[in-house]
Amino acid sequence: MSDTKPLVIHRVSALDLVVEAWTWPFAETRRAEIAAHFADKQREKPALWNGRVLLGRNPVFAGDRFSASYFETDFASFLAWRDWGFPDPSVFNGFGMGALCCADGAFVLGEMGQHTSNAGRIYFPSGTPDLDDIRDGAVDISGSVVRELEEETGLAPGEYESEPDWHCIYTGPALAMIRMLRVDMSGDVVRDRIVANLALQRQPELAAIHLVRGADDLTSAMPRFVTAFIEAQLASEP
Repeated sequence: MSDTKPLVIHRVSALDLVVEAWTWPFAETRRAEIAAHFADKQREKPALWNGRVLLGRNPVFAGDRFSASYFETDFASFLAWRDWGFPDPSVFNGFGMGALCCADGAFVLGEMGQHTSNAGRIYFPSGTPDLDDIRDGAVDISGSVVRELEEETGLAPGEYESEPDWHCIYTGPALAMIRMLRVDMSGDVVRDRIVANLALQRQPELAAIHLVRGADDLTSAMPRFVTAFIEAQLASEP
């Protein structure tokens, strides 16, 4: 992965993500096409649901703070925007990720199930923010990470230590806000715990759990913002 142009990682301690009332022109002007696209996707993957999600605009990094404004839209519009190559560059998908790092240095990543919109992709527990992530008029990315982690892995907040800072990686269409979560168990133990938890779910979001212990474990199924974060962490090890 080292021949890929490195991404800038902004390390910040504060997130200021205000939710605003804003109508997305892309979603309005292409409504019929979006509906047809989503209908096609639902025929392929009936589990897809057109819920409400939050996307971002106006990203600003200033000192130790990241600021942006978020707006509500439907998942069908988000999916079309993504699948059609991000035709509106003024909008981004800004989400939190919990980078589980085990006592032996292994990072824990999940592989998305075939019924999901990101089938086969491998990354840290995460999810596009939705209305449940709004607290006092702002997007609570910290709460989103805790919720997604517990839903996907079964790990509760008391089972890991959260580092205070966020590692923000902006690719244009995506902005990953990654927080390091340290768990006092080996990678194999954590993986077994998560696999056992997935076995109890009727339709788990994750199909497999992967451990990354070094650069050789990175694959093309992992988004660039994930591999960039892990490469930076591996490079900082003594």
